Amino acid sequence: MDRGMADTYGRGTVTTASRRWFGGRDESRRADAQAAKDAAAAAFYELDTAQRDLRISIETIAAADGSPAARQATEGFAALGQRIDQVSHVYIEAVDAHDLDRAELEASVATRARDELTRARDELLRVKGELERFAQGLQPLLDKAETQLARVAPARERARAALIGASDALDAVRAKGMRADDLAARLAALGPELTKLNQGAALHGVQETVQRADRILRDAEAIRAEAARLPERAAEIDRRLVSLRTRAQALRNRADRVDPVLSELRRRFSAACWQDLQHVPDEAVRDVSRAEEQLREAGVARDEQRWADVGTLIEAVRGALDATDGAVSAAQDRLTRLEAVARDPQAEVDRTRFAIRDAQRLAMAGRSVPDPRHARPLDDAVARVGRALEGLEGRHPDYWAFLQEMEAVRASVNRVVSGIREERGQG
Repeated sequence: MDRGMADTYGRGTVTTASRRWFGGRDESRRADAQAAKDAAAAAFYELDTAQRDLRISIETIAAADGSPAARQATEGFAALGQRIDQVSHVYIEAVDAHDLDRAELEASVATRARDELTRARDELLRVKGELERFAQGLQPLLDKAETQLARVAPARERARAALIGASDALDAVRAKGMRADDLAARLAALGPELTKLNQGAALHGVQETVQRADRILRDAEAIRAEAARLPERAAEIDRRLVSLRTRAQALRNRADRVDPVLSELRRRFSAACWQDLQHVPDEAVRDVSRAEEQLREAGVARDEQRWADVGTLIEAVRGALDATDGAVSAAQDRLTRLEAVARDPQAEVDRTRFAIRDAQRLAMAGRSVPDPRHARPLDDAVARVGRALEGLEGRHPDYWAFLQEMEAVRASVNRVVSGIREERGQG
């Protein structure tokens, strides 16, 4: 029994000693595996951090640069991302496969865990090295992109400041009783553009964002300037309306005096001298009445602050009054000219012949024989003057046709002179 007890005790002693010795080795392997796990975790964290930093750089480049090199950088980063996913998956599988905190961890399991985690760490570090080399190659693109992006914030702030200025200017004129509805509508229309501007270059790109900021700035500045000018513009419109009303009344009075002028023309000159003017009095009264009606419409538009409509109506009235003024003046001008030529037709003839002689001297300058291209129309001009004079013979000469012919002859002579000077200028 004693022997049996001794054997049992002996075996127990050996067994206990053996477990202590192997247990120490197990703890050492467990520590090695844990150290490998910690090193792999550190490598995983460093790779993840480097990938995040590089992603920011890639997004910066993509936002600022649309070149092929920038697109290649994005594609290269995507390929690296796949490699990172692969080695990260290997690391995570190695961590999940081994519970290093388990009480009864076999030595072989600890050794296998250490080896797998060490390989995972090595792969993580190797890919991190690839990532760092890739990042170094991107530096020129990144520097360029950051320079471009530096333009965005100032441009955006200038645009926002311009919008605030336009809004303040609108508030100021509204406080003076002016609605400025069209300017308010234009300012409101910039809202969607401001939303896109706030979305930034990451979504819309640097160039488009800066251009959008410049457009907003330009449009907002125009609105602000127009709002600031609105009171002055309203006062100017009021002055123009008063002036046009006065002018319309004056033209109505002048139109009433056209009939006596026409009567004088009918009494003293042939029908050919005045028949084209018979419609002037009636048309003048009609056109002035239409202008006065448009002025009343412009007054209503002014009261309603429809500035664009006011401007259009004012321009229409001004054009109509200009045309009427010309027609009314034409009658008196016709009588004056006809009276002058009836008294002394020779003065008009001398004026025309002087122009012809001047052209003839120019045509002969430096030549012994005139160029037929110049001589022929000048000779024709001389003949036309003679025929026009002959047309004045008779009881009721057409002085108006005579005056028109003299003007036509001088025009033809001027064309010859211009042609000579052009040719000699080119020579």
